[in-house]
Amino acid sequence: MPSPLFADRPAPQPPERGTVEALISQTRQLRGEVDAVRRDTEPDDDDALWRWQRALCDLAVHQLDDLGAHLEELKAGRPEGSGSAEPAREQHRVPRHRQGIQNGAGGLSPGRVGSAEWDLLTDEVSWSDELFEIFGRTSESGPLSLDELPSLVFADDHTLLTAMVTECLIDGKPMDGEFRIVRPDGRVRTLHMTGEPVVDTDGCTASMWAVLRDISELRRSERAVRDSRDSLHREQHIAQTERRLVGELQEAVLPSWRGSSRLAARNGSAAPDVAALDVAVRHLPSAADPLTGRNWYDALELPDGDTLLTVGELTGQGMAAASSMAMALGALRGMAVAGIEPGALLGHLNQLLDTSEQPALGSVLCSRYNPRTRTFAWAQAGHPAPLLFRDGTGRVLTPPDGVLLGATSGAAYEQADIRLRPGDLLVLYTDGLTRDGDTTGTDRDRLLALAPRLAGTRTAQECARAVVEEFGEAERTDGACVMAARVGGPGGTTELSEDED
Repeated sequence: MPSPLFADRPAPQPPERGTVEALISQTRQLRGEVDAVRRDTEPDDDDALWRWQRALCDLAVHQLDDLGAHLEELKAGRPEGSGSAEPAREQHRVPRHRQGIQNGAGGLSPGRVGSAEWDLLTDEVSWSDELFEIFGRTSESGPLSLDELPSLVFADDHTLLTAMVTECLIDGKPMDGEFRIVRPDGRVRTLHMTGEPVVDTDGCTASMWAVLRDISELRRSERAVRDSRDSLHREQHIAQTERRLVGELQEAVLPSWRGSSRLAARNGSAAPDVAALDVAVRHLPSAADPLTGRNWYDALELPDGDTLLTVGELTGQGMAAASSMAMALGALRGMAVAGIEPGALLGHLNQLLDTSEQPALGSVLCSRYNPRTRTFAWAQAGHPAPLLFRDGTGRVLTPPDGVLLGATSGAAYEQADIRLRPGDLLVLYTDGLTRDGDTTGTDRDRLLALAPRLAGTRTAQECARAVVEEFGEAERTDGACVMAARVGGPGGTTELSEDED
């Protein structure tokens, strides 16, 4: 087949020098910008997303380095001696590609690209200095013949290399493929080889030239990108599965409150002098992670006719926090049904968390309302105190002593009692109602400022809606919940409802 080295083949005209220099300048600038992004990326080896981003940057830098080297070679133009009108029989001995590399054209970094020529007529083998470096051989040891070359090639790649060389020598096809070698020092390198046969005047293959490029780092970066991307996809799948499980656990444990539920009817008609509660709750999820799994709320009518009201929050995220929340809420309900008062109940709950296999800290408000005496008994563990709204004004109830759950062993929790009046409104809430960047005041101050507006509401559901409208439902770091409980008149019922949008 005709060789691209023959003088009778018209050579392509090189692009204008200014155009190539502009491309080189743009490539260098882009390379610098990508490298800056790579350096500025916050290191976190445990973060699959960071590893994927870093691997992509490394790969881009490698490719831009290669592009710059090719453009520099293009800028250098035809190497000296490649345009001579030597007879075709002699010209195959010094291929144009090999000349460019040997002369250092294009500023290619030594050790990354080398050239070779195997003369089939004289058995002469010629390697560039760069190729010796790539193969980890000294020039004194001499170049490898085509028969000796497979001795350094991975066994799995023998077939590929043999097919490339055979098709080149016998069928006259250009070579273009990759194979791996094991250097004498034990290092494994991946090489990309391109080449063509050189035919003599009789049309017979006289020699074969090849350019070999060490692309080990390029392939390493590509593998890192693939591995990081796969790892990221796995972590995303795990996160999605965890979010789904957290959501299902929350739905199974927390009251659904879709519509109304008249709990007093379960135990028969309420006595005429009973002042039951009208209760509504709203959960405000985190904008970044709607299902953190650590907030809870509950209102439960107990066997003796009292009502359990509780809100709380545990540290942690995901399934660990959700499972701890489910355990704590289950224990809290069980002890409340058994008749244990709020102060003693929190002491037992603190002991439970302290001995749990998954230690956690928690802030909790636990209360018990007696509708016959309108007595509100409550205890807290490092939690915001309830707000009492009466006659158009609001105030903070004086909190009894209590430390965070799980903070210390054997902690004791005091209990406070207050007698409510018909029409009183209690607001229980968790931290985090105020959105990020909001400087209009604390959760407590903003809730107290709603007193005139809350005084005009008729139901707990309207109160909860007013609170949500004040604080909004987005752009908060952590989830939060708010519970409104309004004391009804004698003969009323306890109604649990969730605001329906």
